[in-house]
Amino acid sequence: MNMDTESLRWFQHVADGTTVTEVADIFGATQPGVSRALARLDRQVGTPLLEKSGRLLRTTLAGATFKRYVDDLLHDLDDGLAALEQLVDPETGNVSVAFQLSLGTWLIPHLVARFREQHPGVRFSFAHAHDVEGSALIASGEIDVQISSRRPRNPAMHWRRLFIEQLYLAVPSDHRLARQSAVDLADVAHEPFVALGPSWELRQLSESLCAAAGFTADVAFEGDDIAMVTGFVAAGLGVAIVPSLGLDPGARPAREGTRLLTLRDPGAVRDIGMAWSRERRLLPSAELFRQFVLSVDLARDLAAPTRRDHGGRVR
Repeated sequence: MNMDTESLRWFQHVADGTTVTEVADIFGATQPGVSRALARLDRQVGTPLLEKSGRLLRTTLAGATFKRYVDDLLHDLDDGLAALEQLVDPETGNVSVAFQLSLGTWLIPHLVARFREQHPGVRFSFAHAHDVEGSALIASGEIDVQISSRRPRNPAMHWRRLFIEQLYLAVPSDHRLARQSAVDLADVAHEPFVALGPSWELRQLSESLCAAAGFTADVAFEGDDIAMVTGFVAAGLGVAIVPSLGLDPGARPAREGTRLLTLRDPGAVRDIGMAWSRERRLLPSAELFRQFVLSVDLARDLAAPTRRDHGGRVR
């Protein structure tokens, strides 16, 4: 059986809802040529893969079954072609990185900027890593590496700690404790809290810290974004346990109207690490980035008091 990849790609697009005319335009072919290729594919597999539904073509049961394998085949083929391209020149590849939103305003830009000083031709694509998804994006092959505070529970994942991040108590700037530099969680045991949703690792860590301090936090507001959490704190609606977002709390607050106070409670830190697959070899550009991230002394970088100026720029 002699199936050409071009016909398989055309079938894939039509099965995903693209019209034959649009496929012809995308690939620079003629509409009759695409139609003939799809008909030839039907003959080769011995059953219709597509059927008319109004003005569109829809997959038959056989077509839907076949498409799953076509998707896998073309994905592997594209990975192979990309690998060959990068072997010839790994400086022009693409690296896909997933990260938690709280790391996207400082850590990820810092790492990418430093990496591109050495490898300016490497491109990046990014995705948000939601705690509830765990390491699913790596397992599915959608991304190369994931940088987050959530250690994967999947034994098919590698994980390496990059650094330990201090947690702080965010309070409104006019709060009774705002002039202090360090506090105990017990000092706010009877105050309302603003927090991330229950599925987030930071929420679970916050609850554990409060429990160790002898109380259960009264969570008055919750959401899925640290920026929202600090916004509610700035509005005087509660206090929150948050990371510093890469800023020096003593020099500049995480948000106008808030103060970040060091927590004296034991364990008021979180691990930030990088995960990647044990089962899938990274392409050369992604492997370059993985090795680079593991080689950077982030603990030293982040301890430098001048790493950011008052405009938030990395120095």
